[in-house]
Amino acid sequence: MPLKKKRTTLHALTVLALLGSSTYLTVELRKDERDSAPGVQVVKDRPVQETDAGKDNGKETWERLNNPARSVLRGDQGQILATFTDKARTATLKGPSRTFAEPASTATRVVTEDWVRLMPQAWRQGAEKEAWFKAWFKKNFGSSEEDLFATAFQYATGAPVKKDAKGLAYAGDAKFGPVNPDLTKHRGTPLLEQSDFFHYLGIPYTFRDGTTKQPEAARAGAVDCSGFVRMVFGYRARYPLASDDNKGDGLPRTANGMARSRLGADTIPLSGPAPWYERPKNIDVLQPGDLLFFKMDHHTGDRLDHVALYLGPDTEGHKTFISSRKEVNGPTIGDKGGVSRIDGNGFYAQLLRNAKRL
Repeated sequence: MPLKKKRTTLHALTVLALLGSSTYLTVELRKDERDSAPGVQVVKDRPVQETDAGKDNGKETWERLNNPARSVLRGDQGQILATFTDKARTATLKGPSRTFAEPASTATRVVTEDWVRLMPQAWRQGAEKEAWFKAWFKKNFGSSEEDLFATAFQYATGAPVKKDAKGLAYAGDAKFGPVNPDLTKHRGTPLLEQSDFFHYLGIPYTFRDGTTKQPEAARAGAVDCSGFVRMVFGYRARYPLASDDNKGDGLPRTANGMARSRLGADTIPLSGPAPWYERPKNIDVLQPGDLLFFKMDHHTGDRLDHVALYLGPDTEGHKTFISSRKEVNGPTIGDKGGVSRIDGNGFYAQLLRNAKRL
């Protein structure tokens, strides 16, 4: 069968398979960036100490692992139930399987049992014995309340508007930013950056350091890549937010600020010479919920200039992320401008530089 006809047939079958989905599918793949990624690989790690994890004893067991330092809760068959990383507040819990898709932009689907939630405190060894954690875990393990993934997809293409009790639209299909009225400026980008979460909301916001920032009407309903992360982790999940990169002790404003901050745990440290640094040699240490950082623009000096939320493997085994991008004009797992994968040799895979677990 000719390649073009074969692609058309596969596309039609995919659309039919996803028509019944209530979530969000396909723009053309960037033809020169087809990934040749390997399938899903098992990540092996040497325990810090031996436990009876994996034995069929009817009990749950805790295990300590390195790189990064973390505590893993296992079930009576040795299966991982939850992972908690030292210095990080994000926890990955196993729960009911869910499917995330974006029918307007890609055929990619992520089917996952991972639920990523924010704990009230950063994890440390032995925290499983503390009262705050026991109360938090009892409330959240097995819960179907919205997690960070569910929140993130509330801003993807086609996401319905959600309003709070006061009528404020706090979720719904988001744009990346306003149209650039003068392509001779801002390096000719068609959509302008610098849209933070409070621009999307259209309300003034006072940060922890006392700084109040005002929204711009032209940016209503828009979040750039870091604004999207601040919306999901900060405004929605209540992770502390800084007013700028160098002010306050919360999540910085830009991708570069986030990447270089001391917050959380660096799962993949930045390495190699500036300004382009180097692509990580091993990305198997990543866990769903990690923030990914990219170096994409030669105009930004030694700054990291894009941030994404790692979702885990898609149904084809590729490591997939969601981020707010110009090409699709908003949060996406789409293919336009480069497939949203960090394995293989695609656009984003080549430009990944480091990762952090908040």
